[in-house]
Amino acid sequence: MAATAATRARAATRMTGSFSLPASAPRFESLLVVRLSAMGDIIHTLPAAAALRQAFPHATLGWLVEERWAELLCTLRHPRAGRRSPQRPLVDRIHAVNTAEWRHAPFSFNTWQQMAAGLSQLRGIQYDAAIDFQGAVRSALLARWSGAPIVYGSAQPRENVASMFYTRKVLLQTQGTHVVEQALALAGAVVSSASVSSEIATAIIPSASIPTPTAEARVEFPVDRDAENTIAGFTAEGNGFAILNPGAGWGAKRWPVERYGEVAKELAKDGLCSLINYGPGEEELAVAVEAAGAGAARKISCSISELIALTRRARLFIGGDTGPMHLAAALKVPVVAIFGPTNPARNGPFGTRSIVLRSASSMTDHTRRREPEQGLLEITVGEVVAATRKLLRG
Repeated sequence: MAATAATRARAATRMTGSFSLPASAPRFESLLVVRLSAMGDIIHTLPAAAALRQAFPHATLGWLVEERWAELLCTLRHPRAGRRSPQRPLVDRIHAVNTAEWRHAPFSFNTWQQMAAGLSQLRGIQYDAAIDFQGAVRSALLARWSGAPIVYGSAQPRENVASMFYTRKVLLQTQGTHVVEQALALAGAVVSSASVSSEIATAIIPSASIPTPTAEARVEFPVDRDAENTIAGFTAEGNGFAILNPGAGWGAKRWPVERYGEVAKELAKDGLCSLINYGPGEEELAVAVEAAGAGAARKISCSISELIALTRRARLFIGGDTGPMHLAAALKVPVVAIFGPTNPARNGPFGTRSIVLRSASSMTDHTRRREPEQGLLEITVGEVVAATRKLLRG
């Protein structure tokens, strides 16, 4: 079953929506966004953070994130605090943690030293409020440890225990819709409830108080000049290119690699080169696609900054429910999304021209199976090529 992205296109303005600040509400002087991981989820939170930036333009905006993904917010060699710039366009401060490493060595002196230093720096900012967009116990706990007197979170978080750490629980009407809209609704609740006294131990914020977007707040990604120059040199020749992304978080979401190779051969007939993006642990997939493409595609491994630069230049993105797909959508690159067990209404490409391919037999299931989901296997090379050509004509 193929569904065009008409709904997503209509929602494009909502993706970068912002909110009117009630006249009676005080202006927060500092806000902390808590969204630790992963790539796609951080990208889904960017519109909400941009809306907060526009609602509180003079506030210090911080972001608590896993070290692995900090490059989505700031280039590697740029300072992580200070005046905003193209290298760190959205937030004033980045607070990076490494919870995966901490969990591997929880009793190590080095772990405790890192945790103490990080939390000391975080608490030293004295944020007025923290907003947990992740809804997990670890993110809620870190939001509370930030020392912010107000901690916002969903009344129905992903992990129920997380709500114990919130002082303001937001009842969202957007449960079951796209995660971008859920994040925007939470940001809207922060704006609309800013006048509620911080002395109130716990406030339940009704969904009726969440305002609707009224203007456009721009979502920007960091610009790394070295990465831009590297990618510009790599992609200088030809009539543009498509990005093929065979990887995914687990096997059930991975469309067969040989089919990506067949798609590349068809695109080559149209004069379009294909680049195969792959991340850590995915080189074997990329090699298999390259072999199946018989010269029609070549693999490329990128840092996050290089992937941003590469995606900006692409004419099209083809892949499953992955962080790179959400990056392409956020950069307004047309997307052919190949979905299996995950729900495109919640996780599909948002805010760009796209065609979502999903079999009617696919059922939403987040079990991390190694083999491709059966419905995913029903999506043919012909369907993907047809969707690709339709978007390119558009």
